[in-house]
Amino acid sequence: MWNCPEIIAEIQGRVGFLTLNRPKALNALTLPMIRALTAALLRWRDDPNIAAVAIRGMGREGPFGMFCAGGDIRFFHQAALAGDPVLEEFFTEEYALNHLIHAYPKPYLAFMDGIVMGGGMGISQGASMRIVTQGSKLGMPETYIGLFPDVGGGYFLSRLRGAAGEWLALTGQVLGAGPAVALGLADNYFPSQALPAAWAALADLDWSAPQALATWLAAHELAVPADNTLPLEAVDAYFSLESLAAIMVALEADSSAWASQTAISLRLRSPLMLHVALEQIRRARGLSLVEDLRMERDLVRHCFFTRHLARSGASSETVEGIRAMAIDKDHQARWQPARIEDVTPEMVAPFFVSPWPPTAHPLRGLG
Repeated sequence: MWNCPEIIAEIQGRVGFLTLNRPKALNALTLPMIRALTAALLRWRDDPNIAAVAIRGMGREGPFGMFCAGGDIRFFHQAALAGDPVLEEFFTEEYALNHLIHAYPKPYLAFMDGIVMGGGMGISQGASMRIVTQGSKLGMPETYIGLFPDVGGGYFLSRLRGAAGEWLALTGQVLGAGPAVALGLADNYFPSQALPAAWAALADLDWSAPQALATWLAAHELAVPADNTLPLEAVDAYFSLESLAAIMVALEADSSAWASQTAISLRLRSPLMLHVALEQIRRARGLSLVEDLRMERDLVRHCFFTRHLARSGASSETVEGIRAMAIDKDHQARWQPARIEDVTPEMVAPFFVSPWPPTAHPLRGLG
């Protein structure tokens, strides 16, 4: 197994337990962490003594309280500027890990307490049981840094009811436990104070009993708190429109607080990547998970090497977005183009052309 102190992998009873152990960085994923998770999951998948896997994040004051804030975007910035080929390895191996989790043949339980964003969604959305708490904050905020909702985001967002996938992909809206369960991005609600006991109890289960997991769940689960804040009618009315330009016109013609705030939020994001993300979600509705991950691998290559626009590295939307939001923190990204209305189809379409022939695609072995 990969030696990585930021992943604690241990076996208790018949359960493989994984803990993301990088709390000072909000458990942001690095390539060694991805490799350690993959190695553990592959080993336990083929071990008949392992009946299930559980994963959690380490908080600043101990286990739980924080799941995973995504990929290590500071590394993305540094690697892109340096031309480091490890950047390519990161996304290839991360997406392969996402696929492994979705296809995992044993119960995989994700304890999604605290922040669960970007790459954190990638290692939890494929779980057979997605547990949230009153402290859970789920989201795919990639357009804010000039990226798109990757890690299989096209697949799992596009399968939400109505136009919720478009809404979440474009706005990066953060969801609490109630909305996450209502939309189908989480399954079960535990109070956060119950997590340590629930985690420990997994090791004592008799996994030969058909109802073992159901009995465990009944002992710890509560009804998810009612939450009627999801603006589903408005989401469907606006985010089902045929184009981003039409969405913006409609939002900005509506004087309601929700529409106004949504439009303002979209105006802060990369216009180019908003167009790309909208196209991604709509294409993904007709794709399998493997096809979607391959498309996203193409997209992320174009994000850092946008050759059709003669841009790469520091001049790419993604590197500029990370600079503005996480490096310099001036929150003054210089997007190109600067306005949603200035993005043309010719700027967007090449993102969906693979830079590799099928036989050489980095994810050709998936599935």
